[in-house]
Amino acid sequence: MFSESDIDKIAACLQPESRNFETDHYRLKLVSTSDRRMLVLELYPSVPLGKEKGSMVVVYTIGGHLQLHNCTGFVVSEELGEVTFVSESPGRLSGMVVEREAACSLYANVTRDLISGDFTNLGVEVMLSGVALSLTEGLLKKDGSQD
Repeated sequence: MFSESDIDKIAACLQPESRNFETDHYRLKLVSTSDRRMLVLELYPSVPLGKEKGSMVVVYTIGGHLQLHNCTGFVVSEELGEVTFVSESPGRLSGMVVEREAACSLYANVTRDLISGDFTNLGVEVMLSGVALSLTEGLLKKDGSQD
């Protein structure tokens, strides 16, 4: 996944302090001096993930390390200043939202129905994941399958 064109779109939205291509991945460093945050985003177009290869998104922060395996797509939101990466598996989604201000959120193993359902029937803690991942609905396979 992650072509040079994709990286250009992601970088245009996130406005990284630096952007490099390493041996097998792209590396973007985001800094928010006003919030005193720093985040490194690494995008691997194709890496071995067990018996298969796939795309991987990695985030490093001062206090954390997050990985999203088998990334199947992403949505750039200039208006929100964020990029949402998504990974599909049958009936479930995982997503990582990376913000221009060097912040990151991870939503793992979310029931696919949440993103198109009635959010008013959900608790706030569950509603957040549905709203965040609903941006990716146009990327998802119609039948919910992985292939």
